[in-house]
Amino acid sequence: KRRITRELITLILSRKPKMCSFLEYRDQKVVYKRYASLFFCVAIDPGDNELLTLEVIHRYVELLDKYFGSVCELDIIFNFEKAYFVLDELLIGGEIQETSKKSVLKAIAAQDMLQDETESKTGLDEMADKKKLGLSGGLP
Repeated sequence: KRRITRELITLILSRKPKMCSFLEYRDQKVVYKRYASLFFCVAIDPGDNELLTLEVIHRYVELLDKYFGSVCELDIIFNFEKAYFVLDELLIGGEIQETSKKSVLKAIAAQDMLQDETESKTGLDEMADKKKLGLSGGLP
């Protein structure tokens, strides 16, 4: 897996900006798109539509931009689970699940609210447990 990743990175980075964003790799096609310093790469079957794949990549980047507010590599590094969640809301089994950006962002906002509620409930439970044990951390 690392060898394949290294080979693809070398192939893609060695291509000139004016070259097309598709390349043949083994028995797959690789479609990639660069947005500022980010590269998004997708491996597809030889019979799949490259232009549709570029549109899916573009839609994903638009959703990440709206969610993170001008997405950058640090957003993805430190919030990779959110980036995967956005991708999961957009695609299922390699097929587009939802084409509406508003619907995807609404589902993500609902998930964020649920996660915040769960985290705050967990935090309150932990504080109550500490208080029971006399570990409140405050002054007596």
